[in-house]
Amino acid sequence: MRIAIIGAGGVGGYFGARLQQAGADVHFVARGSHLAAMRRDGLTVESPLGDIHLPKVNATETPADIGPADMVWLSVKLWDMDGAVKSMRPLIGPDTGIISFQNGVQKDDILRAAFGDTAVMGGVAYIATNIDRPGVIKHTGTMQRLIFGEYDGRRSKRAETLLDFSLRGGIDAELSDDVRKAIWEKFVFLVALSGSTTTMRETIGPIRSNPRSRRFLSELMRETVAVGRALGVALPADFADQRLAFVDTLPHEMTSSMHHDLKAGKRLEVSWLSGGVAQLGEKAGVPTPMNRAVWEILALSEAGAS
Repeated sequence: MRIAIIGAGGVGGYFGARLQQAGADVHFVARGSHLAAMRRDGLTVESPLGDIHLPKVNATETPADIGPADMVWLSVKLWDMDGAVKSMRPLIGPDTGIISFQNGVQKDDILRAAFGDTAVMGGVAYIATNIDRPGVIKHTGTMQRLIFGEYDGRRSKRAETLLDFSLRGGIDAELSDDVRKAIWEKFVFLVALSGSTTTMRETIGPIRSNPRSRRFLSELMRETVAVGRALGVALPADFADQRLAFVDTLPHEMTSSMHHDLKAGKRLEVSWLSGGVAQLGEKAGVPTPMNRAVWEILALSEAGAS
């Protein structure tokens, strides 16, 4: 299986390394000093599960260098979607599968509009990783999980093949027969974590411990669940309560990648997270005042530091 990974950062770099270890023909699309280091020294993953060093990897800045792939894996930031879609076209053959492990729930609508319904699969990644230094991916903790599948629920050959390589590479992977639900389950949690930690400039510990900030966190999830259910996603009515209980199990110091991006002066994905909830809620006729507040509070920071 030839897998082209668009975005060799924390998510794409980590899982791509494991897929290459399993024998997949992996090609990374990267840029800048990270690309230069990968070409010179290969790719390293530092992980509590065991370090990985691949002395030679296929890495390029230009997807056209790769040619048609069996699977295109997308893990760039959401604001790079338009550019990624344009650059991906040389990778797409008649049977190519496209799977996004990005945040948000509107990403696959963009991919369907560009490449058609049958090409697009759904995917969710659960992992804490980042580029620690050029050519080196740092994995924090032991969670590293993939959930993916076809939107119609069938167990296709391409999905089964990706699952086989994932399991052989030591990835905790699962095929889902309702991948839209799986994507929204992560979305409910991510919207609340990113919205609360970034607007309050705090980790999750203090936020969940204070009654007023805890209520804000809870309302972000409740609104997201309500929007999903209005759009036909099979989320339980009490799913926000379930996720709040999960939040209570997280490390005190945990925060979101959007909070990290804010502190680093980088662009924010807020328009696809809380902003996405507000936009979809407006279409579905569901009020989303808390998520709209997050979107508006972060408006002046969304473009990053000038």
